[in-house]
Amino acid sequence: MHRRNSFAKAAGIFIVAASMGACSSDVKVETGKYKPDWESLKQWECPEWFKDAKFGIWAHWGPQCQAETGDWYARHMYYERDWQGQHHRRVYGDPSEYGLKELIRDWKAEEWDPDALVKLYKSVGARYFFTLGQHHDNFDLWDSPYQEWNSVNVGPKKDIIKGWAEACKKYGLPLGISMHGSHTWTWMEGSQAYDGNLTKADGKGQWWEGLDPQELYAQRHEHSQGWENSGTIHSQWNWGNGASLPSEEYKMKFQNRVLECINRFHPDMLYFDDTVLPFYGCDDRVGLNILAHYYNTSARLNGGEQSVVPMGKVLEEEHKELMMWDVERGVPDKAQEKYWQTCTCLGSWHYEQGVYNQNRYKSAQQVISMLVDVVSKNGNLLLSVPVRANGTIDDKETAILEGIKEWMDVNGASIYGTRPWKTFGEGPMAENSNPLKAQGFNENNNYSSADIRFVQRNDTVFTTIMRWPQDKEVTIKAFGTASPHYSGEVKSVELLGHGTLAFTNGEDGLKVTLPKEPTNRIAPVLAVTF
Repeated sequence: MHRRNSFAKAAGIFIVAASMGACSSDVKVETGKYKPDWESLKQWECPEWFKDAKFGIWAHWGPQCQAETGDWYARHMYYERDWQGQHHRRVYGDPSEYGLKELIRDWKAEEWDPDALVKLYKSVGARYFFTLGQHHDNFDLWDSPYQEWNSVNVGPKKDIIKGWAEACKKYGLPLGISMHGSHTWTWMEGSQAYDGNLTKADGKGQWWEGLDPQELYAQRHEHSQGWENSGTIHSQWNWGNGASLPSEEYKMKFQNRVLECINRFHPDMLYFDDTVLPFYGCDDRVGLNILAHYYNTSARLNGGEQSVVPMGKVLEEEHKELMMWDVERGVPDKAQEKYWQTCTCLGSWHYEQGVYNQNRYKSAQQVISMLVDVVSKNGNLLLSVPVRANGTIDDKETAILEGIKEWMDVNGASIYGTRPWKTFGEGPMAENSNPLKAQGFNENNNYSSADIRFVQRNDTVFTTIMRWPQDKEVTIKAFGTASPHYSGEVKSVELLGHGTLAFTNGEDGLKVTLPKEPTNRIAPVLAVTF
């Protein structure tokens, strides 16, 4: 049974925590060419280095991985109806005694080796790397002066972002940082029934004495309305429909944390787990301030030109002018004019032992198929490889990465530095509609050997047949003399990893004869030169 403490029961008496943590002065927003308004920020353009990179790997890793019980654990642990809440009570006990702060305390990351992991990810084919900055749990993964609940003060006692950043610099990978903390205000509301309304004074004699729980939970406010009685435990995502609106102090604290992180680590990419930008829909100022600061800082450090990539979800066309559209676990069914990215995960966003036990990871073939499809549609793929509580990845994930590497080592030329061709593809999946749901969630595509994807570089069109066909003679309609995409006489056809192939070209298409035995375990790539 949920139990609200006496504070929460006091009729309508709520106090907004105004503390700003260890540092009270606000970070100055960098001034320059970019102003914090929608029109000025449209001067942003996606840099060519990102368009060339195509493939990144993400360590979506933080204290919620301590339970190894999947994503959104810090929220669902407070709900008895949820399977994660039931798990929490079996393993840790009542969340009023063992809540989020205790989960953070016990997360030690004792076997974490960022150098080894980043080296591995680069060898697999990643051309950029992402780390969490903070998740909806509001815990900063660096030595943050604006959030005392951070990975140097509590838990691992390590600067996680610094460790990743140093490894990225060593191996030449651009660094991205994802910021999710704007949602804590509503996302952690379930904790109000347990330890979410504790104050600094309550810590006397406790392990967390001297720390203010409100700097972490941010729950001394009215609970959101309109959804809590419907039987759902899902949070208010957008700032509407009865969502409790965040205080000025809360918003400014988030802005300071992000700006300070930019100033300290100079990330090449920033990911916001928000509809458009943090607090969009209730206060545009924070997101616009962050973008202006980010672009002006980059321009100051790069001879007057910005070279960074910010990402947000559920963007309208006008928003895509000033930042990049990220699609979660999904792929648009058509090529996009504006450059974009999809983010997906081998399993659950936060590490989940059940995914391992039940063999529910994506296969190397699923990842490569998604990468090829995304690149053909003018996008990049960011792949999360779940990291265990101790800072390692498991043996099944390692095997999947080996399968990705095996294909990329031979066929990477068809990915890096390419651009869309006249058409992104042909076959059933190219011709059928597969609309996105909200921010994405349409990635379970059943490709066949009839599905073909195209990209180009210079005078070569890389043509990927999404599955090895049983019939070794393949016809590619887009190259036929009667095709609207006909590009002239074909000079040569090479199967990457094999060599040149015999072919004929006629009105109905380019006919190519593949070797009897597949040369890799995933998909053949043809380099067609005109």
